[in-house]
Amino acid sequence: MNHMDLVRLTPLMELTRGTPEIVVGLIDGPVMLQHPAFSDIRMREYPGGMPVGCSQVASTACMHGTFVAGILGANRDYHAPSICPDCTLFIRPIFSESSSVGGQVPSATPRELAAALIECIEAGVSVVNMSLGLAELSDKSERELEEALNYAVRRGVIVVAAAGNQGTFGSSVITRHPWVIPVVACNLNGRPTNESNLSNTIGKHGLSAPGERITSLGVYGEPLTLSGTSVAAPFVTGAIALLWSKFLEATAAEVKLAVTQANTPRRITPTPPLLDAWAGHQILLNAQANR
Repeated sequence: MNHMDLVRLTPLMELTRGTPEIVVGLIDGPVMLQHPAFSDIRMREYPGGMPVGCSQVASTACMHGTFVAGILGANRDYHAPSICPDCTLFIRPIFSESSSVGGQVPSATPRELAAALIECIEAGVSVVNMSLGLAELSDKSERELEEALNYAVRRGVIVVAAAGNQGTFGSSVITRHPWVIPVVACNLNGRPTNESNLSNTIGKHGLSAPGERITSLGVYGEPLTLSGTSVAAPFVTGAIALLWSKFLEATAAEVKLAVTQANTPRRITPTPPLLDAWAGHQILLNAQANR
């Protein structure tokens, strides 16, 4: 079994490549747009926003942004999952390249993330992918981020976020928010990786998705293989983008419910159920028939 079959993305990807009307917001590092796998990428830029392309390909920010973008929007004839290549990608870099050369995956402050999220919402995105960690937490900055997440609810923008890779039990201002879909990384047996953060709220609102040894685009021409919740999150984001592409008349709440409740009933556990993209398709198909 491969990663796509594990979460039943294969039949959905055979049904659709996505549609330009569905805009996927990527809050991450900049993306190496000159990579040939992005030759047909559909992209929307924020007027007056920061450059979305990489200026330092050696930076961790560029590597991370390119890798995650490959999972979502690369051409399907490259070594990447390329889940929804015909959707529109709104790239909103949040990581500094100059401070992440040769370092760990960079993090963002809640205030920076709140500003990026609001920018994505006002740009008209349908779903936002946040594969990042938070730094410099404070009560004030957490309130700003919570307000931005509440804004996403009001505007009908689904938010998908990596649960984190500290291997701890606990939640954050992001994973506690009931509108957010936190994503835990799992192996090919569907079991959470040791590094994935878990909590009761993650188990209640979240999903598990492939996050062990995922291959996507590298910045030096060769494919790159990584693990973690930040590479699991775009599997859920991509599934949402494909489902919404097939059911354009569906509301954000309907799409979110179809994805998260496909494996009902949920047990009370810190470990969220496995993404089941095809079950989500069947739920929305039945809802459409009953309209």
